[in-house]
Amino acid sequence: MLHIINKSPLTNSALDSCLRVAQSGDILLIEDAVYAAASGNAFEGKMREAMGRFKIYVLLPDLEARGLADSIITGVSPVDYGGFVDLTATNKNCQSWL
Repeated sequence: MLHIINKSPLTNSALDSCLRVAQSGDILLIEDAVYAAASGNAFEGKMREAMGRFKIYVLLPDLEARGLADSIITGVSPVDYGGFVDLTATNKNCQSWL
């Protein structure tokens, strides 16, 4: 399953809820959720822990728009829009966390 999160973990609990409830799958961080993929943020420990259960992706254009492209946590994979489409096509189900 592909878990899509678009809200910043600093202002919304969507990513926290996903990590607490979901058992496995891929996580794609888009829009303001990309802040969770930045090295040195308050959520970095949870992200590193989550990498044991999930493959974590981040939408590169959203990282670039926020000036974070050079500070991705090691192990988080950046994808472009084509990669976003590929993730939706290769995962049987998609869940958007609001």
